[in-house]
Amino acid sequence: MDIWHQLLQGFATAGTPVNLMWAFVGCALGTAVGVLPGIGPATAVAMLLPITAKVDATASMIFFAGIYYGAMYGGSTTSILLNTPGETASMVTAMEGNKMAKNGRAGAALATSAIGSFLAGTIATVLVTLFAPVVADLAVKLGPPEYFCLMLLALTTVSAVLGQSTVRGLTALFVGLAAGLVGMDQISGQARYTGNVPELLDGIEIVLVAVGLFAVAEALHAVLFEGKVVESENKMSRVTMTREDWRRSIPAWLRGTAIGAPFGCIPAGGTEIPTFLSYATERKLAKGDHLAEFGTKGAIEGVAGPEAANNATVTAALIPLLTLGIPVSNTTAILLGAFQNYGIQPGPQLFTSSSALVWALIASLYIGNVMLLVLNLPLVGLWVKLLKVPKPQLYAGILIFATVGAYGMRQSAFDLFLLYAIGVLGLVMRRFGFPTAPVVVGMILGPLAEAQLRNAMSIGEGSAMVFLQRPMSLLLLAIVAAVLLVPRIVKQFSRRNITDLQP
Repeated sequence: MDIWHQLLQGFATAGTPVNLMWAFVGCALGTAVGVLPGIGPATAVAMLLPITAKVDATASMIFFAGIYYGAMYGGSTTSILLNTPGETASMVTAMEGNKMAKNGRAGAALATSAIGSFLAGTIATVLVTLFAPVVADLAVKLGPPEYFCLMLLALTTVSAVLGQSTVRGLTALFVGLAAGLVGMDQISGQARYTGNVPELLDGIEIVLVAVGLFAVAEALHAVLFEGKVVESENKMSRVTMTREDWRRSIPAWLRGTAIGAPFGCIPAGGTEIPTFLSYATERKLAKGDHLAEFGTKGAIEGVAGPEAANNATVTAALIPLLTLGIPVSNTTAILLGAFQNYGIQPGPQLFTSSSALVWALIASLYIGNVMLLVLNLPLVGLWVKLLKVPKPQLYAGILIFATVGAYGMRQSAFDLFLLYAIGVLGLVMRRFGFPTAPVVVGMILGPLAEAQLRNAMSIGEGSAMVFLQRPMSLLLLAIVAAVLLVPRIVKQFSRRNITDLQP
């Protein structure tokens, strides 16, 4: 009952007029961000991180959370109407949703997407409510060796799964770890890798890195390498569903939620895997005329399942972020940076040290889901008009916003040079297929992992055997080894089998 009492207090905090206003603005902005191709929630939150200097912690986290899951709703709109996914998670939705739109069923596709997102988001929020405190209680019992191994697992899995190859993911990770070493050593107080630049004594600001890698790099890439967006629109139909659509969508929503929620709790590389798994499941379960609609007229299950999986993953990803301080996606990595801007470290102590903030944030998820349903169903036509904003003006605005925000933090010209240097680095990484999320994750978790490693070595009196003598840390190290080795072994066996089969 204690959970429900705290949740009611969270609703009381989140339900104040100011926090409701921030939730609404976040949801509306997040939906717009999802609608506009190429601007993901990570970019939007990164650009807006400087507001943490002026806004109350609870209000700003509710605002960022609104952008976070609002973008997942909005991404489906352009996927269905224009075959232009606003988010990578919406790629699967575009496969069937756009075919439905071309056959005059855009309204049904948009409706199943919005309702499925609401249902999956609500179920996943219930899971966050019930299980986040349990995970936090278990996490309190872990010591420095277990925490170091847990962070090593997060660093490894995020780096290995994201990007075109494990090597590129790990390379990006080491760039982030190196950036995290810059500044004063937190234990000895010794200056490290500062190059006698006074501005670097406090380390490289995570806000600069996030804005540079996501917002500035995105704008530079659009200006230098992308062509014009085709502005062909499909005719809109009424955003309603028939009884048959409901009958086919409900099981797909539930299956998608069941697939997506577990993926949100593990560092598995974001929403792409569960959405593709959901699509494959729906296609495999379809029979007769329903199966024939896949890839031709557009099957409603192919929209309902992946959209539910997408939103369940996004919401459930808050469990490892809040309870363990481990981000499992680009946006949660930047949200972790937002917490740290307020001097708050997500982890097992968060539910006791910042209880009011956490439960207000969880309550705002319920409120935000309702707001997003209202925004997505009646206002679809308005969101589509946002696609007509010319790209030059759009990206010029992003660069101006990023520059003003970065300069406003410390009024330092050095920060601006650093911002654009990081932006150029992000552009180069993008061109050569290096993922940017491991840089942010490495930079945030690197110093924390270093502190836990030192503490663990102190417990073991300088011996690394302390990691092998404790069952949980040994298990986590075995999982790290499996993450790195199993894909390579499977690939090697596959190549060998193909070679054996060739005449």
